[in-house]
Amino acid sequence: MLAMDHLVLSAGLLHDETFRRLCRARDLLATEYRNTLSLEQAARQACLSPFHFHRLFTSAFGETPHEFITHRRFALAKRLLAAGEKSVTEICFEIGYSSLGSFSQKFHELAGRSPSEYRREVRKVFGFRVPWHIVFLPACYFSNYAVNE
Repeated sequence: MLAMDHLVLSAGLLHDETFRRLCRARDLLATEYRNTLSLEQAARQACLSPFHFHRLFTSAFGETPHEFITHRRFALAKRLLAAGEKSVTEICFEIGYSSLGSFSQKFHELAGRSPSEYRREVRKVFGFRVPWHIVFLPACYFSNYAVNE
């Protein structure tokens, strides 16, 4: 469970069953983030009206369902850009965007640079050889398993 999940439960802000339904809907959003999923479909998964679902989801997880999906999509885009095996256009379509302009604009908004600039910076920092397979480790791995001498 995420730390935020625990805080919501421990603070007693949501009924346990409601929180479980929100988590099921979040799981659906997490698995279907590349596809077009309507707010109504996610709300149906939580057995809530779309308005109530949006309000409770935002309260429970600190971001709207749309922001949650956007962050998932762009985390994948960053991994694909760093791997360097696909073009920016291919990555745009793979993460569910249908417009390269919209993708590039949103990427710049979130990452502070264009997708191409992001790829160039990653190559400068880590070097580059095709194919380049990157292994991403969560930050919690380092905090839990780092060797302290």
